[in-house]
Amino acid sequence: MRFVIVGAGRVGRRTARVLTQEGHEVTVVELDSGRAERAPSEEFEVVEGDGSSESDLESVGIDEADGIAALSGDVTVNLVACMIGKARDCRTVLRVDNDYREYILTKYASDVDEVIYPERLGAIAAKNALMGGSVRAIADVAQNIQLVELTVTEESPMRGYTLSELELPADSKLLGFGKEGGSVSLPNDDESLELGDRVVVIADFDALSDVRQIIVGESPQRATA
Repeated sequence: MRFVIVGAGRVGRRTARVLTQEGHEVTVVELDSGRAERAPSEEFEVVEGDGSSESDLESVGIDEADGIAALSGDVTVNLVACMIGKARDCRTVLRVDNDYREYILTKYASDVDEVIYPERLGAIAAKNALMGGSVRAIADVAQNIQLVELTVTEESPMRGYTLSELELPADSKLLGFGKEGGSVSLPNDDESLELGDRVVVIADFDALSDVRQIIVGESPQRATA
């Protein structure tokens, strides 16, 4: 497949590298001449140009591309690039720089297939590394909703109970369950919660503390968040 990426910054370069390693054809458009020259052009093509310019995108083959990822640090450039790409039937991915813009563009930008906020994903990875232990954030689904994996501990008040007996607070839902050492799958009501088992829950941020207490057994004061 062929892809155009706008922006040769850290996110753009890493995305281009992964796509290239998987056998796809990638062209990166970068406005900053110095950054364009420094990009690892031996792995993928880097062209100096304006990602919000229709003629510049046409010159790198946007008409033949399967998708465009607008990953520069300028949200306006990214939005225009996606609009140009969508007019060519490309799949469009737009990078934003904060939660509010992610919310607004996801809600109103009909020409964008996916809105991403890479810094949030990096923050989740950092949080998991710092937390360790029995609670692991998987993804921020929305501004106030998070997907988490919790491990049953010796202090868990639900240890020994079945999933059918698990009563989670409002604004939370059980999505997956895995026995210790096994893979996570859809929950079975007859499965019992034992030491080391993992539970995947989607919950509103306000409910996460209660979910943690029920499954992990940690008090808000002892839990790292």
